[in-house]
Amino acid sequence: MATVISTINLKGGVGKTTTTVAIAEMMSAEFSKKVLAIDLDPQTNATTMLIGEEKWRELNDEENTLAQLFKDALEPDNKKFDINKAIQKRVSNVADVRTLDLLPSSLDLIDVQDKLATMSSGRFYAENPVDILRRATKPIIDDYDVVLIDCPPNLGIITLNGLRISDGYIIPAIPDVLSTYGIPQIISRIKQFSETITEPINAYGIVISKYRTQSTVHHSVLKSMKHHSDAPIFETLIPENNQIAGAAEYKPVSTLRQKWGYQGQFDYYRQLTKEIMKKAGI
Repeated sequence: MATVISTINLKGGVGKTTTTVAIAEMMSAEFSKKVLAIDLDPQTNATTMLIGEEKWRELNDEENTLAQLFKDALEPDNKKFDINKAIQKRVSNVADVRTLDLLPSSLDLIDVQDKLATMSSGRFYAENPVDILRRATKPIIDDYDVVLIDCPPNLGIITLNGLRISDGYIIPAIPDVLSTYGIPQIISRIKQFSETITEPINAYGIVISKYRTQSTVHHSVLKSMKHHSDAPIFETLIPENNQIAGAAEYKPVSTLRQKWGYQGQFDYYRQLTKEIMKKAGI
């Protein structure tokens, strides 16, 4: 049975997508797991990191992205989404990553989300707007050891679709006031959602990203978080680093060290992945 983990933060630019992709690639290449990445973020950054912009445009034009899945829910008599066509096999620009698949996102999700709240409930109230992803992935999800979901920076219906199938979640955050401000709200809302659907969704922890060792703000905020946070903080800190920022570019490389960096960056992500796997019982 697959372990499903969502990544979420209400603040953009905190390294959420980079963290998701790095963990997915590490689990595949370093820990021999079969991984499915689900990109629910309309910004499509995880998608383009893993397959490149050209391939994404081709899939988008052919309506083989998750936007079509949610469009189908709005037009149940005109279903076009085929999960077997949408899933991209053996993605990543890293040759060593051979067991990572992707369900790609689309910019069209921005328009779709606003309409989902008005969708028909169907016969016998069978259609639920937060249950769309669960129903679509049910036939294939247990083909994987791990599913990682890159959620949008909000707690709207599409994010709830990701949380609906999640065993737990992580919150990437820069240790500053703006990036951590919404964390209590995230944890509180997910707890309420978990209670509503009567399924556990565990707060696995907060990933400190873009950490600057010399920053007194980062140091003091991190110290405060360790004493007062609503969720545990992973021990591994991911530094702010040009090589990590450059990893977003889709260009062929041979190894994960080559992609993420030789000066410790690869080791940070590998160690973080080990921590997350231990916390999630993988």
